[in-house]
Amino acid sequence: MRRPAAVPLLLLLCFGSQGAKAATACGRPRMLNRMVGGQDAQEGEWPWQVSIQRNGSHFCGGSLIAEQWVLTAAHCFPNTSETSLYQVLLGARQLVQPGPHAMYARVRRVESNPLYQGMASSADVALVELEAPVPFTNYILPVCLPDPSVIFETGMNCWVTGWGSPSEEDLLPKPWILQKLTVPIIDTPKCNLLYSKDTEFGYQPKTIKNDMLCAGFEEGKKDACKGDSGGPLVCLVGQSWLQAGVISWGEGCARQNRPGVYIRVTAHHNWIHRIIPKLQFQPARSGSQKRDPRGQEPLEQSSAPSLPAHTILLVLPALLLHL
Repeated sequence: MRRPAAVPLLLLLCFGSQGAKAATACGRPRMLNRMVGGQDAQEGEWPWQVSIQRNGSHFCGGSLIAEQWVLTAAHCFPNTSETSLYQVLLGARQLVQPGPHAMYARVRRVESNPLYQGMASSADVALVELEAPVPFTNYILPVCLPDPSVIFETGMNCWVTGWGSPSEEDLLPKPWILQKLTVPIIDTPKCNLLYSKDTEFGYQPKTIKNDMLCAGFEEGKKDACKGDSGGPLVCLVGQSWLQAGVISWGEGCARQNRPGVYIRVTAHHNWIHRIIPKLQFQPARSGSQKRDPRGQEPLEQSSAPSLPAHTILLVLPALLLHL
């Protein structure tokens, strides 16, 4: 039986494109059950987190940013042409027997930022295109990407997630449950100062570049580590989670005066937009913006994203005219 003509028109006007669909869904986990020094994540808590695997083994993290795209680190892909070796696991809390909510996706291509020049350099970002769009569920949703108007302030508590090692010496024990850790943003001058210390212990001074973002603790003890690379640093802005950074590098794991260093997503807005023209970026909002000052769990959301009221009001008169 044919549907009334107004139904598909309404859907077209409200959702428009894949980009609009992803923007409506992004950054709002639907399953809200209430690393080094991290704790186990809950099922569906970070639905954009993915495991990038080579020959069936996890080696890097990443974040789903659209139905067919994953954002990760360029250093995860020294050879971008060997796509047949890679697969992406989505919707998983643990890597051993991921469960019915998880799915694997094959990789079509990898686009590394052409400005990347090696470990600890700028532009350590890559985009992974999946062979087919993935369905959004309670356990598989994209994270929002901020546009350059969004500023993640010093001291803001954000979250980093991944299946990396719990320390420099140890591996995450089976069944390899996703870890989460809250870390404060550190301003670049202070981070440069920290990375210039302790040269008497054999450390080489490192420079925090303009497209880098530091987060962590001066005293160490809590940090991302090996296997977390490419994963997201996300911050709660308003009622949506925005990805502030991509896990890039650090001197060891959780060492004193060596906080984690991330690639700042807003610094590569133009490059990401060139690769994925339809992708929508979240602008800064003025006035009513609220965030949890402790960077704690997501605010409770309804089970499905709602359309803005003004959009519906604008659409309905146009529909009535055509009845």
